[in-house]
Amino acid sequence: MALLQVTDLEVAYGEALALKGISIAVQAGTITSVLGANGSGKTTLLRTISRLIKQRRGNIILDGASIDDSQVHQVVRRGISHIPEGRGLLAEMTVIENLRLGSHVNSGSYLAEDLDKIHQLFPVLHERQNQQAGMLSGGEQQMLAIARGLLARPRLLLIDELSLGLAPRVTTALMQLLTKIKLEGISVLLVEQNVHQALKISDWVYLLVNGEIKFSGLPVDLNNRKDLMSTYLGMD
Repeated sequence: MALLQVTDLEVAYGEALALKGISIAVQAGTITSVLGANGSGKTTLLRTISRLIKQRRGNIILDGASIDDSQVHQVVRRGISHIPEGRGLLAEMTVIENLRLGSHVNSGSYLAEDLDKIHQLFPVLHERQNQQAGMLSGGEQQMLAIARGLLARPRLLLIDELSLGLAPRVTTALMQLLTKIKLEGISVLLVEQNVHQALKISDWVYLLVNGEIKFSGLPVDLNNRKDLMSTYLGMD
């Protein structure tokens, strides 16, 4: 059974359909990427899974149980952390204050223990713990956003545009961190426009075009579909 199963999901903004009956699955302990151009519905998909948006029809099943009627905070407690596009940090608060917000789900009861793990994954956050989040570099801010999500002890991380605005070497380092997170047993659903980097780390990929799934399969198989890569992802 998949950790996350999305079936026949339809989402509309007014009369305009953003998602047109799509179905995806995320297996436990994997990285699944959703690729596609701007406006294809990728962000809408993540926001619907995390219950920021309600679907018109379709079902979302987490670990065998429906979350269709759940509120955002309930979904977080069920094991989903959402790192939004733009990172969603509180810029005027320090690194450690932002991190503490991530532990509110478990009332901070594991904060010291979990912070040790976070500092092993992201040593720079320990070095910068008393610095305002808004003063961090783009890569450090993305690390902080991921770290804050991990402090909720999720089973599934939803990450929207990991590489946005980042230098290639920083993107590579963050992608490698996602593989380490996967090895800890945390699944990742990644929305990403950096196609080559996403294909390198993903176990499964979906191509979303105008709210519809045009491809579902192994990264190597999408990479070999030059027609799809060229037409929908602008790759030669």
